[in-house]
Amino acid sequence: MRHEIIDPKQFGEELTDKVVAIKRVSKTVKGGRTMRFTALVVVGDGNGHIGAGLGKAIEIPEAIRKGKEDASKKLMTIPMNEDCSVPYDVIGKFGGASVLLKRAPEGTGIIAGGPVRSVLETAGIKNIRTKSLGSNNKQNVVLATLEALKQMKSPEEVARLRGKSVEEILG
Repeated sequence: MRHEIIDPKQFGEELTDKVVAIKRVSKTVKGGRTMRFTALVVVGDGNGHIGAGLGKAIEIPEAIRKGKEDASKKLMTIPMNEDCSVPYDVIGKFGGASVLLKRAPEGTGIIAGGPVRSVLETAGIKNIRTKSLGSNNKQNVVLATLEALKQMKSPEEVARLRGKSVEEILG
C-alpha cells in the first residue's frame, strides 16, 4: 500500500524539517512545577514524502531533535499531479480540526495558513488552496492535513483498484 511507513535512511540527509510549534508545558509535583518543552516538527523531501512528529524534553533543541526523529519514522508518500498540486479536492479531519485542500492550476502558489503551509511546503506541493475549519489547535491542524493527504489516491491507484485504464478514469 502507498501509505506504509518509509525507511528514513533511504533519504539520507535530504530531508528538510520545519518546526511548526514549540510549547512550554509544566507538571506540578511536590516540590513545585517542572517545566518542559514540546516541539511539533514536520519533515519531508520536497518530492511527495512527508511526516510529522512530536518531541518533548527539558531543553528546546533536544525537543526539536526528538520531534524530527519521530517525524522521520512516520514518513508517507502523497500523490501529486503535473501542476505540483493535489489530484482532487479533499477534507481531512482530526480531533476538532478539519482542513479543506483544493487543487489549483500552475502559478497559484500555496494559499494556506501557518501549520498547513508548513506541511505542504515540506511535502513539495507548489499550487494549492486550503481552508482550515473548526479548531485552530496547531497539532490537530497538522494531523488533519496529513489525514487529508493520506486518504488521497493517485489516478493510477484508482485505475488499478477498478480494473480500468488511467485514460478511462480521467475521461
